[in-house]
Amino acid sequence: MSFLDHIHSCNSYDLRSFLPFYIEGQRVGYVRPEVLEVLLRSTGFIRTADGIIIDTKYGTFEDRSFLFDEAAERLVKAGLANMAGDELYALKNSWEQPTLAAFNRGIAGALGVRSYGVHVNGYKKQINGDLALWTGVRAIEKAVAPGKLDNMVAGGQPIGLSLMENLIKEAFEEANVHKSLARSAKPVSCISYVMEDVSGLKPDVMFCYDLELPDDFVPTNTDGEVSEFILLSADEALRRVDETDDYKFNVNLVVTDFAVRHGLLDPDSTPDYEAIVVGLRGSSNEKSSLLV
Repeated sequence: MSFLDHIHSCNSYDLRSFLPFYIEGQRVGYVRPEVLEVLLRSTGFIRTADGIIIDTKYGTFEDRSFLFDEAAERLVKAGLANMAGDELYALKNSWEQPTLAAFNRGIAGALGVRSYGVHVNGYKKQINGDLALWTGVRAIEKAVAPGKLDNMVAGGQPIGLSLMENLIKEAFEEANVHKSLARSAKPVSCISYVMEDVSGLKPDVMFCYDLELPDDFVPTNTDGEVSEFILLSADEALRRVDETDDYKFNVNLVVTDFAVRHGLLDPDSTPDYEAIVVGLRGSSNEKSSLLV
């Protein structure tokens, strides 16, 4: 694997396998034929010539959210999704857009709708001036990427919280970072990718933050989702991204982005530097307009 290989892996999909999903004339997702079949068992979903829509009589946030609750139960029973507790995501195509509905995060892939998350690079400056990254090792019980390396803090964005509120919550749960320190995290970038996997289509957006940590800070997990934390020099973290599959698939992109912004990769010595930066920034017309 290489930096660019990981970016390509997170942007591998074939829309010929999917049918578009619309709400009020706006394309919000993509579904496979087997998901379409399950959704059509509800009178709220209607087949069209090219895809599926929600009946216009379900015109409010509450009505659409109710439909998605029912859809989640049917999709789980059909073995096409896994319910993710009671955590709800906001259905919208851009962060600034009004929320169209709430849905259980476990059906995001099946519906091919956009999900948002926050990722925090917890780093420190070593005595010699080099950077080091606190890196989580995902618990072996995790359904996704068990045992893989992760950012110090990362989590999906639930409905009803601001990004910073979610960051503070996740930072405490995952790494025992207290509110005053978590608030000092700096928003630094936004990474988008579109990936097809067994669950469906994932047109996801990661809001990235850098959090410079005191020299004596050592993260400790409080929610059981991280088995341990290890401190990796930035060079070692980059080596693992460039040469291995040690990191969770999308975290490779966050670490690469950190390296670009901190000048740890440069265009004179890094093969495919331009393609790497373009891939991280999501400037591809197809990717940026997928749900527009």
